[in-house]
Amino acid sequence: MGAIHLSEVRCSGQEPSLWKCPHKNITAEDCSHSQDAGVRCNLPYTGVETKIRLSGGRSQHEGRVEVQIGGPGSLRWGLICGDDWGTLEAMVACRQLGLGYANHGLQETWYWDSGNITEVVMSGVRCTGSELSLDQCAHHGTHIACKRTGTRFTAGVICSETASDLLLHSALVQETAYIEDRPLHMLYCAAEENCLARSARSANWPYGHRRLLRFSSQIHNLGRADFRPKAGRHSWVWHECHGHYHSMDIFTHYDILTPNGTKVAEGHKASFCLEDTECQEDVSKRYECANFGEQGITVGCWDLYRHDIDCQWIDITDVKPGNYILQVVINPNFEVAESDFTNNAMKCNCKYDGHRIWVHNCHIGDAFSEEANRRFERYPGQTSNQVI
Repeated sequence: MGAIHLSEVRCSGQEPSLWKCPHKNITAEDCSHSQDAGVRCNLPYTGVETKIRLSGGRSQHEGRVEVQIGGPGSLRWGLICGDDWGTLEAMVACRQLGLGYANHGLQETWYWDSGNITEVVMSGVRCTGSELSLDQCAHHGTHIACKRTGTRFTAGVICSETASDLLLHSALVQETAYIEDRPLHMLYCAAEENCLARSARSANWPYGHRRLLRFSSQIHNLGRADFRPKAGRHSWVWHECHGHYHSMDIFTHYDILTPNGTKVAEGHKASFCLEDTECQEDVSKRYECANFGEQGITVGCWDLYRHDIDCQWIDITDVKPGNYILQVVINPNFEVAESDFTNNAMKCNCKYDGHRIWVHNCHIGDAFSEEANRRFERYPGQTSNQVI
């Protein structure tokens, strides 16, 4: 899925990046996705799994997280403060434990017995999700600072051997992008759901219009587990104006950025209907929103948000003509665990002349990488593509 960039790659093994290896600039006829390259990595044994354990859970895959600190002769086990503990931190803990992927990261664990371990020995843990162990994550060090004290507010995890993995069909965004000047009298529901820029609040309703950059989003689940909303149906929020439930407050972020990363316009999409729009030939649909049905995306299926539905846009009414970056990020708050978050973002070159817009060079999976920013197409006068 997506573009194929390299063929006939020949590395010596010393290069810092595959882009540095001799390779052929590929054309569409050269390769198909059946020839995609892959790797299987072997991590050296580091023993990090001996410095972490779970306690109190119903199975070996869940429980309150305990870590070992100290040096020879003074080793002791302790708990982790639950403040700001989330999916990314749980991902690292499950990886360190050798238990696969995170299903949930829990900030309260009062329902799990901690036994005789009551001391909190780590706080302020903030992970990127790629670390091999929790001690590689940022944390407060020897200074422990917890907003909520007591063992009930310590970190816990539920791990799983499988996880979902969402991927946006970037070519479809590029193919379907267009501008619409939509009358204000048709945007009352969108305004109620905060899908318009702030300046819309002071507009002369119902007269005038808003300029919208519209496009379709097709989101595939290429993982090994279904993507399900974190919240159960009992807590979904009913929106009377559009007549549907929201199972996730923020499912996708849409941003227009300047070449140096400054945000000039933004949009968001709540998951009012996560369902299997279409599936691969050998996969059956499992989720359908009709009649208050279960929501989710089955492995091997995709959910399509068409360009012509409400809030599937960015309000660019206040954006001046120029060169920009269109960025789309799925599951931006890591609300639902996935096996890989690095492919949740997409960005495109975007040129706007005040009347028309050109969206091109859309690519997935490396929207925040240094290499992608270095290689990203530069317009005349553009000095940086760093996204912040």
